[in-house]
Amino acid sequence: MALLTLGLSHRSASLEVRERLAFTAAELPDALARLRALPGVEEAAILSTCNRTEIMAVAAPGDEGRLIEWWRRERQVQAGAIEPHLTVLRDRGSVLHSLRVASGLDSMVLGEPQILGQMKQAFAQAQQVRALGPVLSRLFQHAFSVAKLVRSRTQIGAHPVSIAYAAVQLAHHIFADLASQTALLIGAGETGQLLARHLSTRGVGRIIVANRSLERAQNLAAGLHGYAIGLGDLPLHLAEADVVISGTGGRGHVLSRELVANAIGRRRRKPMLMIDLAVPRDFDPAIAKLEDIYLYTLDDLRSVIADNLKVREAAAEQAEALVEDYARDFEKWLESRDAGATIRSLRSRARHSRDEVLAKARRKLAAGEPPEAVMAFVADTLANKLLHAPSERLRNAGTVEQALLLDAAHKLFDLPEE
Repeated sequence: MALLTLGLSHRSASLEVRERLAFTAAELPDALARLRALPGVEEAAILSTCNRTEIMAVAAPGDEGRLIEWWRRERQVQAGAIEPHLTVLRDRGSVLHSLRVASGLDSMVLGEPQILGQMKQAFAQAQQVRALGPVLSRLFQHAFSVAKLVRSRTQIGAHPVSIAYAAVQLAHHIFADLASQTALLIGAGETGQLLARHLSTRGVGRIIVANRSLERAQNLAAGLHGYAIGLGDLPLHLAEADVVISGTGGRGHVLSRELVANAIGRRRRKPMLMIDLAVPRDFDPAIAKLEDIYLYTLDDLRSVIADNLKVREAAAEQAEALVEDYARDFEKWLESRDAGATIRSLRSRARHSRDEVLAKARRKLAAGEPPEAVMAFVADTLANKLLHAPSERLRNAGTVEQALLLDAAHKLFDLPEE
């Protein structure tokens, strides 16, 4: 079996592609169960965030095509829609990639800590549907430990840089004085909490928190002296907002073009900054065509983020070296696990042959055959049984394979060099 990772990210796919191929939190449990049920898939996990979707599996080498086809059916996209954006990693490549992702080395925002929490959530979801086994369970735990080590030993996490931070920094650039502005946050999850914290630090005048769960919105707003509303009340309050930032992680647009057009009319053409941090997107892309609306998406934040990364780039080199070392540790565990399974199988076959030959020997003794003859029978028969399969394989192997097998035989049986 092989450790496989099939994935696409902000590096290989546009926002439009990522949102078509992503899985929402509500969709993941059933999708994971169906993935694990695929023939030949022994373990499975799915990591789906705003910037990446990755399918991890322990499956037979060559099963990549079956996994891609499953993904295509799940997301109901046409044949060939995934492959141009896809990265396929196996074994060592998969291990190294998982450690880099957990450590924030593959993120749009270098060193951002949110991805670690998202990986932990993916791990928990896979555990809940019993999609994990010994390999992926250990890989996730190893990745979490390495990420913690990277943060403690390097400056990869220095300075508050995140998607949420970049969004608020963009708002600060556009509205020099945030103290006189009203910010509307849609979503009270982890991203919403980060946004609220950064906005509060920047001294924004007023914060409205909108969420599907009004109670959750109230809990977040209470600590900010803000105002909480349900998503159903957005039409009533949207016109109050100078800055609207959303990152719900659901499917379907939270704000339509018509709703925003009505709000702009009520604002008497006063400009509104809108930042959509969700994948799939929360805002209808057609909103960008409205006058007096400045709509930014995740991909638009790249230039903002680039200015905040210089301190982290030197630390990334140290982090990469650590990740390489600990990837090798995991590889050694995988190799020892494979060797252990082979050794157990080899011993089991040897014991079976031994028991079979001993049973025949006892029958010979019971029939009165001389012990010396029976002992010779046991020795010759057992030796022939144990050596028959490797001898046949050596005789029938092709030139290249035979050379490899001969070298392995000398090492395994400690044979003298000819």
